[in-house]
Amino acid sequence: MDLSSIIKNREKYTKYIVDDITYICKNLGKRAPGSEGEKKACEYMARELRGFGCDRVSVESFSENPGSFFGWIYFAVTFAIIGLICIHFAPIVTVIVNLASFVIAILQFGLYKKLMDPFFKKETGHNVTAIKSCKGEVKRRIFFNGHVDAAWEWPVNYLLGGVGFEAHAIIGFGGLAYFLVLGVIACVKYAAVGSLPSGGVRTAALWGLVFLPFWIGLYFMWNRHRIVDGANDNLTGCYMGMAIMKALKEEGIELEDTEVGVIITGSEEAGLRGAKAWAEAHKNDFNDVPTFIYSYDTIHDPKYLMANYRNLNGTVKTDKDLADLFMEAASDLNIHCLKGMVPPMGGATDDAAFAQAGMRATGITGLNHKLEDYYHTRRDTYDNMNEQGIGDCFAVSVKVLEKFANGAKQ
Repeated sequence: MDLSSIIKNREKYTKYIVDDITYICKNLGKRAPGSEGEKKACEYMARELRGFGCDRVSVESFSENPGSFFGWIYFAVTFAIIGLICIHFAPIVTVIVNLASFVIAILQFGLYKKLMDPFFKKETGHNVTAIKSCKGEVKRRIFFNGHVDAAWEWPVNYLLGGVGFEAHAIIGFGGLAYFLVLGVIACVKYAAVGSLPSGGVRTAALWGLVFLPFWIGLYFMWNRHRIVDGANDNLTGCYMGMAIMKALKEEGIELEDTEVGVIITGSEEAGLRGAKAWAEAHKNDFNDVPTFIYSYDTIHDPKYLMANYRNLNGTVKTDKDLADLFMEAASDLNIHCLKGMVPPMGGATDDAAFAQAGMRATGITGLNHKLEDYYHTRRDTYDNMNEQGIGDCFAVSVKVLEKFANGAKQ
């Protein structure tokens, strides 16, 4: 199998990607997790994929509580303020509520669990699955995945950039640790309940008031009333697979024994909800032959094209063979590609949910994990895409398909 003709036409397919993303941003509305805009974008992509020769295309719905992914912050910060007050007369309460804050943060953001979902409104999200059959007996299968939803804006990142955003979060949660330690000291040195006497712990508690403005600021860490366009994060990821399907159709290429598919997931910005739902719905559907899933997220800067070997704040291993294959394909084309990971406090991409479900998946990103000023802000627009970054990633992805169809890394 030789797909060099597609790679030679990368500029044509890059233009398709940019033009279609522009259309979606201008015409299909905001795509918050679980929104009508997310559904419309899924339906639009499904129609496109049918036109590109995919013979099995479905739009699937799932239930979710998208507000919980950032809404847990309200609980954690409120508990922190209660702890700040109670340290002076009931330090045991300070210990309890600060421990509760840490548990919520670790489970809800650190591990993307659904701990706080019952406290938030239920919505309906949507995924798309599209598969192009091969000519002969299926011996292998590859999916290209991206998430269609867009993020709620992060005002601090918009105003201060990634350094300011991360510093704000670190100081805020550092304050939780500060009062947790003070609460334990007060319980041990004095009593679990009772007024603090004058001295070191009481003075330290008063100094701890410096954290209060940062905690109040965390109430506004996300703006649920402003949804960004999400041209880069993550329509670019969706269109890696979309463009490959278009190219195969236009070049008249039929694969002999390799099925090619596209998974468009919803509600990634709500904690990988779409990918989790897809993995649960299809957990036994693709075990017949080796099946790979490449998840793409925020394909922008060619300097940061990266195969991620770990994900979900560094806690989940992705499939090494898949990541290696992407690196090899990039090397074959002399395209710069980094070997890396989604670090702690870096969040996650959809491949983490697939990997947790026992599927063979890895994640490809094209952004600085230290956070650019367009990340989750109103600057993530259709006129702020990087055609070289998109074209490089598309070319490498086509090369991956070629190598996979020829039997590599199975």
